[in-house]
Parts: sequence; C-alpha cells; structure tokens
Amino acid sequence: MSDQDQSKAANQMWGGRFAEGPDAIMTAINASIGFDKRLYAQDIRGSRAHAAMLAAQGIITDNDAQAIGEGLLTVLSEIERGAFEFKTELEDIHLNVESRLTDMIGEAGKRLHTGRSRNDQVAVDFRLWVRDQCDAAISGLTALMQAFISQAEAGADMVMPGFTHLQTAQPVTWGHHMMAYVEMFARDRSRFEDARRRMNECPLGAAALAGTSFPIDRHATAAALGFDRPTANSLDSVSDRDFALEFLAAASICAMHLSRFAEELVIWSSAQFRFVRLSDKWTTGSSIMPQKKNPDAAELLRAKLGRILGATVALFTIMKGLALTYSKDMQEDKEQVFDAADNLMLGLAAMTGMVSDMAAQTENLRIAAASGFSTATDLADWLVRRLGMPFREAHHVTGALVALAEKAGIDLPDLSLAQMQSVHAEITDEVFTVLGVENSVNSRLSYGGTAPVRVREQIARWKASLA
Repeated sequence: MSDQDQSKAANQMWGGRFAEGPDAIMTAINASIGFDKRLYAQDIRGSRAHAAMLAAQGIITDNDAQAIGEGLLTVLSEIERGAFEFKTELEDIHLNVESRLTDMIGEAGKRLHTGRSRNDQVAVDFRLWVRDQCDAAISGLTALMQAFISQAEAGADMVMPGFTHLQTAQPVTWGHHMMAYVEMFARDRSRFEDARRRMNECPLGAAALAGTSFPIDRHATAAALGFDRPTANSLDSVSDRDFALEFLAAASICAMHLSRFAEELVIWSSAQFRFVRLSDKWTTGSSIMPQKKNPDAAELLRAKLGRILGATVALFTIMKGLALTYSKDMQEDKEQVFDAADNLMLGLAAMTGMVSDMAAQTENLRIAAASGFSTATDLADWLVRRLGMPFREAHHVTGALVALAEKAGIDLPDLSLAQMQSVHAEITDEVFTVLGVENSVNSRLSYGGTAPVRVREQIARWKASLA
C-alpha cells in the first residue's frame, strides 16, 4: 500500500477531522496491532453481541445484524487459518476487523460501531481475555495441586528433614512437605477465582467515557458475553485496568510459589543432597562436563518470577498517574499482561510435569532426617511431659545433651543412658522411644501436623475437594 493509500485508509477510520495522514514514525508508535491482534476472538465475540443487541433494540435492522454476525464469523475464520492481513496503518485489532468486515459486507459493516467507542471496545476485549486467563490459571493450578497430592500420597510415611534457615530442624514426612505446596497453590487458585469474580462486569456500552444517547441494552450484552452485570459507571468502565493488575498480582504470588519449589528442586537434585532424581525430560547436560545433569527447567522456572513481577510493576507504573478517563498510555497495558500470562501458564505446566515425574530418594531422605540432632525438640518435650520440667530448663538440658553427643561424634539416639544421666539423673530409658525419626513424626498429631495420619486426612480432604 502506498503512503497515499495508507493515509486514505487511516483517514477513513478516523473521520474528517484529519486532513493529512500520520507520519511513519507516528504510525509506528501509535499502532498496537503487532500485539493486540491476540484479542481477535474476544473482539469478534464482543462485536457480535453488540450487533445482536443493536438489532434487538431497533437501532440497526435485523438484516444488517445478520450480515454483521456472519461477516464477523468469516473474519474469525480468516484469522484462525492465517489468511487475514493485519495492517499497521489501521492501528489495532478493532479497526482491522471492522475494515475487513466493511470490505466484505459494505454499508452494514459501518453500522457496527453505533453506540460504542474503541474505549469501551478495548475494555471489554481485554477483560474477556484476562478472564479467560484466570480460567486457564485455575485449571493449571488444579492440575499442579493434583500432582503434589499424588506425591504426598505415595510418601505419607516417608521421613525427611524439615528445615529452618536451611539447617536441619525436625523430622517431617515427605507427604507433609508436598501438602504444604498444595495449600500454597490452593490460595493462588482462590486469588484467581476472586479476581475473576470481581472482573466479571461488562464495560461495553460505556462508549468513549459518558455512555451513549442510543437506547442500548447493556444488560443484554453483558449476559451474552457471560458477565454477571454491566459496569455501573461509564467513567470507571473505560479508564481502569485494576482487573489486569489483580491478575498480575495473583500471577506474581503464584510465580513466587513456583520459584520456591523450583529452588528446592535445584537443591534437592544436587549431588550434595540427592533427595530427588529428575528425569532426562527436565534436565540438560553440560557442553564440557559429561557428568553434569543440570536442573535447567527448575532454574528457568525460578527466574520467571522476575519477569512476571516486572510486568506487574510496569502496569502499576503506567496506570499510577492517569487522570480520568482514557489516555493513550493505556495502550501499553497489554504486552505486559500477555507476557506474564504466557510465562505463568508455561511455568504451571512445566512444574506439573516435574512434580509428576520426580522420584524421591527414600533412603537419602531418611538418613538426612536423622542427622543434625533433629529429634532434640522431641527430647525436650519428653523432659517436660515425663519429668515435669519447665520448657526453658528442658531446653537447657537438651542443649547440654546435644553438646555431649556432638563432642562424642554421635547423634542423640546413640548416647547411652548413662551418658544422658550424667547430664540429668532422672532421665530413664523411656527417652529412647521418642528419639527415632519415625517416632518423632508419628508423635506430631496436632491438627496440621506432620504425623502420617494427619497427612492422610489432608490428602483425603483435598482429593474430595478437587473431585
């Protein structure tokens, strides 16, 4: 298309206010079709609902509405099979679709935009797209939770070290550790569900900013598009993107949880830990060191948070200084959200695959669970229960026993009764019943504790909930 033709096409869409077409640089900075073409399905869906409503209200004829509806389906088909020509000079997905529709059906296509603006059009398209991404995230999180539950069920009795400060703290069960992430990702899922509920109001019909004088039925278009209701204020409808910000905030928290478990996989799969084995599906080799098996998928997942959180900060920064209502700055909202959504869904799928595929190394976990005086708290608790000792005194006695065992180069269960009694004479051989790691985890029967019976209760609760 020549510069003159481009100018003519742009002027046809903008109207008679502009005598000259845009400069090439202005065209480049102004156009969003390079990325907002991803909204094509939502744009066409919104336009079909709008046309049907216009006909129902007698604003356009039934024949025009039918031609528009059928024409839009043809445009949809062209886009989906790669036969549609996106034109930069038409700026965005809205004008590209409308221009092609008018080329096909003539004057009827020009009536589609009655009673609406690109401001409410993009608001409804973007809201529909983000709503779809919430649904996708909810589905992806459900699959990930199920993968963790399967791991928990297989290892409900398997002991492993629990850590604080990445130092051995107390024995826990593998199942308990896996179920911790089920709880985290369940909260992530609920955040997307909550965000979806709040965004499920339809801005279509708010027009440019003040509503429209045409007798439109906003409740009808809201219902046709699966919204609970139309938005209540036209200024707010076209000017806010808090639905996208809330999606990004939920995505950032979710990505943080993905990153935390990715970090654990990196640590656990190392030669120093050997807690899990990752299959060849999720690891790579080294170009120079033939022995290496690098957890690259986990490392990349760990990095995704930076990208998703960056998108969140970017959109907050774009929106923070905008007076009501619409400003062109808001064109910069979509790329951030598109990228974050893509990376979140990739991360959820990859983590689901890794969790499903990883193999816990049972014996290594058990040995590590028994190291580092991990049953010291059990010993202190026993001193409180059996000897009536105040906990602070029990803590002091246990510390002395730990020091004794450390000096002897052994662990607490390996101390003799005589050695223990040299620290406190009232200790009996019953103490050895609480010092084994299996005894330790079995004793943690408080609600939410690591005892296998409690872990199985939580597994059953979540399986029933997800079913």
